[in-house]
Amino acid sequence: MKVSVFTSVLLALLTLVSCNSEPTLQKYFVENTEKKDFIAVDVSSSILNLEQIKLSAEQKEAINSFDKMNILAFKANGTNQAEYDAERKKLTAILKNPKYQELMKFGSGKDGASISYVGSDENISEFVVFANRKENGFAVVRVLGKNMNPNNIMTLMSVLQKSKIDMKQLEPLQQLIK
Repeated sequence: MKVSVFTSVLLALLTLVSCNSEPTLQKYFVENTEKKDFIAVDVSSSILNLEQIKLSAEQKEAINSFDKMNILAFKANGTNQAEYDAERKKLTAILKNPKYQELMKFGSGKDGASISYVGSDENISEFVVFANRKENGFAVVRVLGKNMNPNNIMTLMSVLQKSKIDMKQLEPLQQLIK
């Protein structure tokens, strides 16, 4: 009987300890995808339409390291500036977590962009681009993959210039630009 009670208490404690209430970027995406001021788009690697392009071994490696992109954008307008400020602060706080290692930062605090990554220099699982402008809103882009590294990202950018991007996957973002 004592062993059963001890085991039950131990399992309950482990369950409570394993529940992480800390905000994460993934949770933020899930919580805000359906909200009215947000636009969410998931983009797969098929958007690149690379079937007809001859790729080098390095380019193939870069493409194979890329899985998908998640984009979440908040469209600011004259009536939702308080929400914009609150949501921007939430994202900034999430990205201050040491797991997100900042590579670059552009602009000032209220208007600007940053690029961060998750993982080690040679084994990156996620790149995060966060750009904000008070008049337009903000966008956060998660580039997810396996064994990505900075060279893969630079190579991927050069391949993007040659690709014939399938714009249908990006149609929801056109609302943000209008």
